Amino acid sequence: MFETIGNVWMWLGFGLFVVVALAVDLLVLDQKKGQKVSSKEAAIWSLIWVSLSFVFAGLLWWYLGQAYDPAFAKLKTTEFLTGYLIEKSLSVDNIFVFLMIFTFFAVPEELQRRALVIGVILAIVLRIVMILLGAWLVAQFHWVLYIFGAFLLFTGVKMLIFADAEPDLNTNPLLRWIRGHVKLTDNFQGDHFSIIKDGVKYFTPLFVVIVMIGVTDVVFAVDSIPAVFAITQDPFIVMTSNIFAILGLRALYFLLADLAGRFHLLSYGLALVLIFVGTKMLIVDFYKIPIFVSLAVVGMILLVSVGLSWLIKPKPP
Repeated sequence: MFETIGNVWMWLGFGLFVVVALAVDLLVLDQKKGQKVSSKEAAIWSLIWVSLSFVFAGLLWWYLGQAYDPAFAKLKTTEFLTGYLIEKSLSVDNIFVFLMIFTFFAVPEELQRRALVIGVILAIVLRIVMILLGAWLVAQFHWVLYIFGAFLLFTGVKMLIFADAEPDLNTNPLLRWIRGHVKLTDNFQGDHFSIIKDGVKYFTPLFVVIVMIGVTDVVFAVDSIPAVFAITQDPFIVMTSNIFAILGLRALYFLLADLAGRFHLLSYGLALVLIFVGTKMLIVDFYKIPIFVSLAVVGMILLVSVGLSWLIKPKPP
């Protein structure tokens, strides 16, 4: 059985917070249907979600300091912040893939909202399942950490090599399979996923978009979950850092959608982060990198990659 700082009340309290947070997110960003979410509004809500994450970190530090001791509280809080930073940075890459999908299918603004709602809910559900499965595997089979580490190292190196490669959805195997096996309409049919035409069922482009987003969520969950297990094996820390990174994903999308080109070097930074955490996981039984060092390294890599993205202009398409 895995060890965790989370008791029943902490899990229930966090679950209630997630439900309320999702409801607020959906109600606020959907109250102006048909209108574009302004950069200012998206920035304010993104700041609110990030602030709530730090408030949670403060409450966690205070509670653990009372229940255990200050050193333990500092350690676990740093684990949460490191996991949150890694997951938040990977969610930015996820957003850029969403943007690519929406641009490719020319998804209208109002339909982007609905697709993002489903995307966020799918991401949360997938991470809950995969975190619980991952925690069980790590608790039962310690050597699984080496598999996670090798996978992250391979993914990071691959991302580093192909960082400048322009993805082409036309060559995506799933999209090609859907086009070859499913009847599709030429245009969007409002917010419908399918329609009946002349007695035949046709699926709309929105259905294809949702499928592509769901597959994207699976791919990013496979990358991100092992990355946090390199920081901590406590399911409560892994779960909370993941979910807090996903909350506010829609607001962050509307904030970054127009700035995607300015973060052209972020892929290199994310690749180096995955290489670092993969290496950390592979050497865990020989040398355990202090969590405070991990936080500093991850933070520095992301800061430098974002800073250089602003200083160095991207290559013309």
